[in-house]
Amino acid sequence: MEVTDKLVDNLAHLARLQFNDQEKAEIKKDLQKMIAFVDKLNELDTSNVSPLLHMSDNVNMLRKDEVKGSVERNEALSNAPEKTDKYFKVPKVINNPQ
Repeated sequence: MEVTDKLVDNLAHLARLQFNDQEKAEIKKDLQKMIAFVDKLNELDTSNVSPLLHMSDNVNMLRKDEVKGSVERNEALSNAPEKTDKYFKVPKVINNPQ
């Protein structure tokens, strides 16, 4: 596969990136090296190699779920800098320009 300016421009558009001519040339060179590396890997015979499902033979040791008590609402709100009767008050972080 050949890496062309059109391919780099298309990838840049999809990734919402902008490159100057020097950056585009470097990216073309890097992409060509990556494709050459994958092509080299494709030359290997992997027909007798089983797929790797896990990186090690270790098995996850999961703990059992335990039902524990929770904090009462008044206790949770007691140290809040701003609150109402039932909720924490936090600064607005989303601006909805309608």
